[in-house]
Amino acid sequence: MKYIYILLLLFTITGYSQYKDGISVVQFSAEFIKGNEISLKQFSDHNCFTYYLSKHGEYFKKEKIVYLPTVILFYNGEMVLKIESGVTLKLPDDTKSILTDAIDRIIEDKF
Repeated sequence: MKYIYILLLLFTITGYSQYKDGISVVQFSAEFIKGNEISLKQFSDHNCFTYYLSKHGEYFKKEKIVYLPTVILFYNGEMVLKIESGVTLKLPDDTKSILTDAIDRIIEDKF
């Protein structure tokens, strides 16, 4: 039984760190505002995750998420960009273009 707990802990830790690996676009949201989320399909060349407050509350605390939805761009574990909705519960209209520009800069800096 002790080994099962250890394995569960390892899988939890591994799952948490994976969403920050490489170039990752992470959207933090809640079920009641799904209509205000952005589609992450255009970023499918990179790691994309959408987390919901009711299911992944520990990630919200760890990243200090205040507004929903919030989108964070990570590169190799470091936060590069954070876009918050504010009290309107809507992300800015240019969120996708801001993310695209930031990802392009990351890729350009590799070379």
